[in-house]
Amino acid sequence: MSVPLLEQLVEAFRVLPGVGQKTAQRMAYHVLERGRDGGRRLAEVLGEAVEKIGHCERCRDFSETPLCATCASASRDVQLLCAVESPADRLAIEQATGYRGLYFVLQGRLSPLDGIGPRELGLHLLGERLAQGEVQELIIATNPTVEGEATAHYLAQLARQHGVRPSRPAHGLPLGGELEYVDRGTLSHAFGSRGEMA
Repeated sequence: MSVPLLEQLVEAFRVLPGVGQKTAQRMAYHVLERGRDGGRRLAEVLGEAVEKIGHCERCRDFSETPLCATCASASRDVQLLCAVESPADRLAIEQATGYRGLYFVLQGRLSPLDGIGPRELGLHLLGERLAQGEVQELIIATNPTVEGEATAHYLAQLARQHGVRPSRPAHGLPLGGELEYVDRGTLSHAFGSRGEMA
């Protein structure tokens, strides 16, 4: 006996991160009650995106073409390469900073327990890119988690093997934050990595 279409729709919404049974049900009902045109458009664009969006050959970010717009741009600084865990991290850096270098998107972080090693992160491709001699600095912008830090150490070793200077964005106290509200781990890290004031 086949599963009713409404149940299939609810289950389909559950593939999204943070969407549980109730939220998926609300979304399905909304589309069917008030948003059928929007639902058709969503289905059309989602189908097209899944078929046509792949990964950039150089940086592994999402792209509809072999080279993404950033890698294809002649105005970017080829001596700077920023390694990030995800396309969302790349977008955050691009929108919040004046960074004009290039990127390498890992699409994850080292996690041996989950079967994610250097090969799954494309680190052989990163090594080849560093070996070409253009990159002078590898900015390692992985998240400050246990896996992110392990990945950062691995990337720093890889950079040094190719004569590239590894660097890491500073972690610490948020601008405009108050010390009493900062968590212990962040405060401890900020104190441990303090530098001289200019």
